[in-house]
Amino acid sequence: MDLKQLRYFRTVADEQQVTKAARKLHMAQPPLSQQIKLMEEELNLKLFDRHGRKLELTKAGEILYEKAGRLLTDFDETLVEVRETSEGMRGKLHIGSTKSCFSYLNGALHLFKAQHPNMSYQLREGDTYYLEECIKNRDIELAVVRLPLQSEEFDILPLPSEPYILVAPDSWHLTRDDREAIKFEDLADMPLMLLHRISGRGQFELIVDECRHHGIEPNILCECPDATMLLSLVAKGIGATIVPESTLDAFSFQNIKRYTLADATVRAESVVIWHKDRYLTKASQRLIHMFQDQYTLPNHTE
Repeated sequence: MDLKQLRYFRTVADEQQVTKAARKLHMAQPPLSQQIKLMEEELNLKLFDRHGRKLELTKAGEILYEKAGRLLTDFDETLVEVRETSEGMRGKLHIGSTKSCFSYLNGALHLFKAQHPNMSYQLREGDTYYLEECIKNRDIELAVVRLPLQSEEFDILPLPSEPYILVAPDSWHLTRDDREAIKFEDLADMPLMLLHRISGRGQFELIVDECRHHGIEPNILCECPDATMLLSLVAKGIGATIVPESTLDAFSFQNIKRYTLADATVRAESVVIWHKDRYLTKASQRLIHMFQDQYTLPNHTE
C-alpha cells in the first residue's frame, strides 16, 4: 500500500462514489476500482459497504480514513518544509482574522507584502470559535482572534490590549461634550447589539458581566458574531453596540459616534494563534515576527 492508494481511498470516501472520485482524480473508473480492490485484498477486509449508489465506510474504513489523513498531511507538510529550505518564501499564506481584530492583521500584512512580493494570501473571516476550528482542520495556519479561547491546542502571541467603546448613532446626542465618557448606568435602557460567538464564552459574556458589575442588566436588542453587521445597524439608528476600540480603525462607517466607557474594568484582549503540534511554514513564522516587531512584543517563535 502506498500514499497514492491512500489518496485514492480518501477521495472515494469523500465522494461516496467511484465514478465521482475518478472524475475528481482525473482518471478512469476501472483503474480506481482496481486500486480499492487491491487495498481490501492486502488488508483482507472490506473498506466500504454499498448502500444503493453510495459507498459508506466500514468501521475499519473509518479508522484507515482518519489515520491516512494524518499520514498524508504530515507528508505534504514535509514536502513544503523541504521546498522552503531550497526555494525561499513563495506560495500562498492561509490565515484568518475576526473582524474586530482585522486592524492588527491589516497593518502586519501591509509590511509583509512589501518585504515578500511573491506571496499570495487566502483569508478566512469568522469568530474565534470558527477560526479555532479552521486551524484544527488545517484550513488555515494561524489567525488573529479575541480571547478567551475554547481550546488549549494553540500557541499564542499576545497583542496589545485595548478598551471597549460604545458606538451609537450620531443622532442620539448622548453627551453635551463628545469627549465626555458614558457611564454604565446610562446604558440601562439603551438598546444594545452585542458581539456573540457561534459557540463558547466570548465578548458577549464579558460585556454582560461588566454591566452587571456596575449594577445594571443590559437591554440586549440583537446578538451577532459579525462586528461590521452590528456597526451597519448602528449607522441605521437601530441601536448601539460595544466593541473593541480598534474595530473602528479597520472599517469606515458614517452616521455613528464613539464614546469612552467610564470606569470600565474589562479590556479587549487579542492574540495570534497557531497549532502547537504542527509545522509552521516560513511565511507564517515570518508573519508572526512581523507582529512581534510591530508591537514590540517578546519573541514566541523561532
